Amino acid sequence: MKHVLSTLSMIGLGLWAGAASAQDKPVKVVATIGMIGDIVENVGGNCVDVMTIMGPGVDPHLYQASASDVRTFQAGDVIFYSGYSLEGQLAEVLAKFAERKPTVAVASTSIDETDLIKTQGAYGVDPHLWMDAGLWSRIAPTIAEALGEVRPACADLFAANAGRYAAQVTALDAWAEQAIATIPEGQRSLVTAHDAFAYFGRAYGIRVASIQGISTESEASIADIRASADLVARTGVPALFVESTINPRTVQSVIDAARQQGTDVKIGGQLYSDAMGEDGTPGGTYIGMIFENTRTITEALGGTLPELPVALAGWAEEWNVVTKAR
Repeated sequence: MKHVLSTLSMIGLGLWAGAASAQDKPVKVVATIGMIGDIVENVGGNCVDVMTIMGPGVDPHLYQASASDVRTFQAGDVIFYSGYSLEGQLAEVLAKFAERKPTVAVASTSIDETDLIKTQGAYGVDPHLWMDAGLWSRIAPTIAEALGEVRPACADLFAANAGRYAAQVTALDAWAEQAIATIPEGQRSLVTAHDAFAYFGRAYGIRVASIQGISTESEASIADIRASADLVARTGVPALFVESTINPRTVQSVIDAARQQGTDVKIGGQLYSDAMGEDGTPGGTYIGMIFENTRTITEALGGTLPELPVALAGWAEEWNVVTKAR
């Protein structure tokens, strides 16, 4: 009997040790897009191991899950996605995993309905909320709370990191508004390939026009191109912008059409819209995505960059970023 009890005690100790060991391991997090994955890394620190499904240059509107993606979702302890139909092709996959493990739509959980931009068509809501840094900062506490439920031992760390990171993004938000305000009023118009910048325009006071709508599932029509060329000729904007996830030929077609009307316009640079930049670059971070977009737009349209706020000094030093106009 003593031998049996001793054996059971050893088994019990082994199970406890296994559970304790599991609690010591980083939480396996799966994020659909980089704009979420980067914030999870900042909030989670060493307590998380993050895998992002859609990397640089990937268009979430068109993305379909592969067999390897399903295996990645299966291996995760928690899944974070944006919501509002951004990951429309993944909707069924995400719904199935929501029945098995924590699966959080960070945008629809964190951002009030009154702050949304409503649209016509299948979406109903413009899903590009990360373009307003002030709004997007609100997902940090949501991520911290969800991670804390999975790993209570790290809950205080998650909450503290979320507070620090949200403060950085809030400072970035104010800086972007200051930068865009330096663009001469008559040139303060942002023309891009698809309609991903409405939140940016509303937050930072710049008029926004796009060649095609929110989704990239269909290409711009000849009528879309002509209408955009007419707008460029009428307003005299000095530059149009291409996007990292969209073929630049649509924008070039508008430039060619505008020139046929006697209006000379240039490409002002590449913007990050539906995905961040390459890993290991400033644009491969969410803060860098908004910073580089703001810098590109401001300089191409005739504005001047203000100094970055003190709250972003650490980020700028880490990435060797110039904090004023070049």
